[in-house]
Amino acid sequence: MRAWLYDSVSGGLETHLRLVADAPMPPSLGPNDILIKVHAMSPNPADYKFPEGLGLLWRLAVSLPATPGSDFSGTIAGLGDTIKDAGEFTVGQPVYGCTPPPTRHGSLGEYVIASRDSCAPVPSSAGALTLESAACLGVAAQTAYQAISPYVAPGDWVFINGGSGGVGTFAIQIARALGCRVVASCSGRNAELCRSLGADEVLDYTEVDVSKALKAKGPVFNLALDNVGLEPPDLYKAADEYLMPAGRFVQVGAGLSLRHMMSTAGRALRPAGLGGGRRKWQFISLQSKHADLVKLGTWAAEGEIRVVVEETYRFEDAPKAYEKMRTGRTRGCLVVTGPDAK
Repeated sequence: MRAWLYDSVSGGLETHLRLVADAPMPPSLGPNDILIKVHAMSPNPADYKFPEGLGLLWRLAVSLPATPGSDFSGTIAGLGDTIKDAGEFTVGQPVYGCTPPPTRHGSLGEYVIASRDSCAPVPSSAGALTLESAACLGVAAQTAYQAISPYVAPGDWVFINGGSGGVGTFAIQIARALGCRVVASCSGRNAELCRSLGADEVLDYTEVDVSKALKAKGPVFNLALDNVGLEPPDLYKAADEYLMPAGRFVQVGAGLSLRHMMSTAGRALRPAGLGGGRRKWQFISLQSKHADLVKLGTWAAEGEIRVVVEETYRFEDAPKAYEKMRTGRTRGCLVVTGPDAK
């Protein structure tokens, strides 16, 4: 099959991507596996952060050369025996989802394998949900949903740090769909985008001190969702003054550099008496769930949430999508069409 492969990450994974016409197919189907012919995929920072940041640990888990990518949409090309017997999925059915790392056979190729938990059918009345936009739901939308839905109730106030990226654009809409009020931070150029998605207030981090602006509001927020990780550096400590006593600080964004890991460890482990925060802190790691994917697909089809796609790349231009993502200035998601997409 056609696929993009990398055999090194030195200097950046995308600099080592090479398009191969005869890449090996994913391994034979297990009883609970689904084989998907890829129509589109959406790059995520984790696609390069894990192999670059984990180094030898990644090499021990994933044999090189390997294909990057987690998010996908496409049509079912094969079913494992257990999945086939259940009758929930059929060959030729349009689906979307993700393949959680570590995997050697990612979604930047002609075929990918997923489990039931990581795959959902495109709603029969797809509405505004195209296969291209469905490719963005597996990681970014599901991460936002799992970071918000268990911790809020209608009427709660939610702060979203980094409202204009992939997770952030979904987070604003998901919080609103759950009946919450939203304050989001972003640069001035993305303020109108965040407002259009449902943010009640936008803090332009290039113009205001976000932590000070939040503290000035008092302890009114039930949830703070941090999609950035390092900026502003005092965001978690400041939560003592803007989160309610029972509020929760949820971190999604974090790199695997020493600086990022030290910052995350400080938030998680430093006692309040030594300068740490007093509010509950939690790091979210995506656990793909079939029910969550179905919920998000239904919302997208019904127009409750919309998928913000800044740019769509041809399969042959996939490295450019990763170059763009690495800038950290992506509005919403990026999409790469599959090798046979029309």
